[in-house]
Amino acid sequence: MKILALESSAVACSACVTEDEFLIAQSYENSGLTHSVTLLPMTEEMLKNCGLTLKDIDVIAVAAGPGSFTGLRIGVSAAKGLGWALDKPCAKVSTLEAMAWGLVSVGGELCPVMDARRSQVYNARFHSDGIDITRLTPDRAIGLEELEEELKKEEKEQILVGDGALMCYNRFAAIGLKVRLPAPNLRFQTAWGVARCGLEMARQGNLVTAAQLVPEYHRLSQAERERLERQQEQNKKVTEGE
Repeated sequence: MKILALESSAVACSACVTEDEFLIAQSYENSGLTHSVTLLPMTEEMLKNCGLTLKDIDVIAVAAGPGSFTGLRIGVSAAKGLGWALDKPCAKVSTLEAMAWGLVSVGGELCPVMDARRSQVYNARFHSDGIDITRLTPDRAIGLEELEEELKKEEKEQILVGDGALMCYNRFAAIGLKVRLPAPNLRFQTAWGVARCGLEMARQGNLVTAAQLVPEYHRLSQAERERLERQQEQNKKVTEGE
């Protein structure tokens, strides 16, 4: 099964092609350019260099969230367009689960963390036996203090991965929690993890159509939060004026 995977949930951007568990090609950029500029051109060039076209692809997988709202929209829109064009099934992949699959061979307790700002991280926790992963928590937006208290109850060392890993490591290690960082080249999410997670979803029959592909933000955007706060403030003034 050939899978085309796209990852644009954070600062880095990548695309890859796999056949079952084997990586055929991967293109990765962490240049600071916007994903709308880099994602599709790198995908097209990668396929060309492999001698492949979209007709050769069986499944299109994409990191659908959580992550950067803009990055997720770009990645999902790209996957949606590619999937719709040739009626390809799609894998709507959890960004956090894809990060765990990227470290599956390391084994142990895996703790993906993405900086969500406002003293929060996007997080889920997994256990790896070196071959497969088991989910321990759902995907969530969680406060740093809440995650800290949760990890205080864990006896096993937690392997932190993601763009929030260094921030969490500095905070948690300073108070004696059992945490460590993977090698820098394994610390950030890549399309390979998305493809590997997408493969499991395909095997389990959990694919969707391009029309069903939507981002999973896991919390309101800043604009939506500000609108809600203004509405609550207006409702409060109306209530106090009665």
